[in-house]
Amino acid sequence: MPVLSEAVQASPFTALGLQHALVQAVLDHGYDQPTPIQQQTIPIVLSGRDLLGCAQTGTGKTAAFMLPTIQRLGGSNGSGRIRVLVLTPTRELALQIAQSAEVYGRYSGLGHAVIYGGVSQRGQEQSLAQRPEIVIATPGRLLDLMNQGLVQLGALEVLILDEADTMLDMGFIHDVRRIIGQVPTKRQTLLFSATMPQAIESLARNILIDPLSVSVTPQATTAETVDQVVYMVAKADKPALLREVLRVAGVERALVFTRTKHGADRVARGLLRDGVEAAAIHGNKSQSARERVLDAFRRGATPVLVATDIAARGIDVRGVSHVVNYDLPMVAESYVHRIGRTGRAGAEGRAISFCDIEERRLLRDIERTIGRRIAVNTREATEN
Repeated sequence: MPVLSEAVQASPFTALGLQHALVQAVLDHGYDQPTPIQQQTIPIVLSGRDLLGCAQTGTGKTAAFMLPTIQRLGGSNGSGRIRVLVLTPTRELALQIAQSAEVYGRYSGLGHAVIYGGVSQRGQEQSLAQRPEIVIATPGRLLDLMNQGLVQLGALEVLILDEADTMLDMGFIHDVRRIIGQVPTKRQTLLFSATMPQAIESLARNILIDPLSVSVTPQATTAETVDQVVYMVAKADKPALLREVLRVAGVERALVFTRTKHGADRVARGLLRDGVEAAAIHGNKSQSARERVLDAFRRGATPVLVATDIAARGIDVRGVSHVVNYDLPMVAESYVHRIGRTGRAGAEGRAISFCDIEERRLLRDIERTIGRRIAVNTREATEN
């Protein structure tokens, strides 16, 4: 632990009740001001209360739950047993949370392991053999390891469910319930979700005890820093329109959403043929391929990433200047998730949606959900 600095003593994170070692870790990482969800959540978690948080991605919620949880553990107790479990829907998000656990816990002596499917479990077995106190996992692989007797949760103190609505969308809710059935009833439970569908509200009622609620962005609303526009376009004209909008000045890093995996591949191939560096990411890609594509997107080597909704959950890349909804989502709430990939942390972003005649109903559903009309751009697509 470095010598206590004036910056640590004066930090707003210190005022929230965080110990100096954790504040130093935050400052080392380049953050000096807590986000709204961190301001509300950190004192609640430190108090030991259960929490129900309604928060979109990009609001700083990982630090909001990881920092106070590390403090509550009080460092390693030498038991070598799992004391914290974070359940999350995707491999990418699990890896990001694990990175946060490493960054924020650098002075705590706490070990962590990350568990997810799509890869050999051998490396994860080796991580578990190191007896970590924090485990970040996707539900399916965790259940597999529990059934093999490789994971015991009898000493669990804190259970965290992140992006619960996504776990519901991906069909993990039954796995989540089975896992919860294997953890101690005496624990602290934190549940975070961008939206609160009925099934998540029911889950929260069943697993949270006298929780405090935190909501930093009203449910199903979109970031004020994102400029939203929709193009009414014939389905056959979407490829030409996409070429046009991606060539507009200011498109630094773009995330393009399609409805299907095959659609993502088709759009990415078309862009490559037109000389646009692009790649697709979806569930049919191997984990190593997904990580290579995501790394190239982060570095800017591939400035356009074409993704499905599920593949994009957990993607947290700074500097996404544009989100393009090549296909409108079937579920209106997914629009909120999609455009939340840009305009993060106060930065400006632009969300461009394509709407063909068959998607007009979906557009109306989205506008009802977000409580506003989306401006229509009437400019015709042009061949460049």
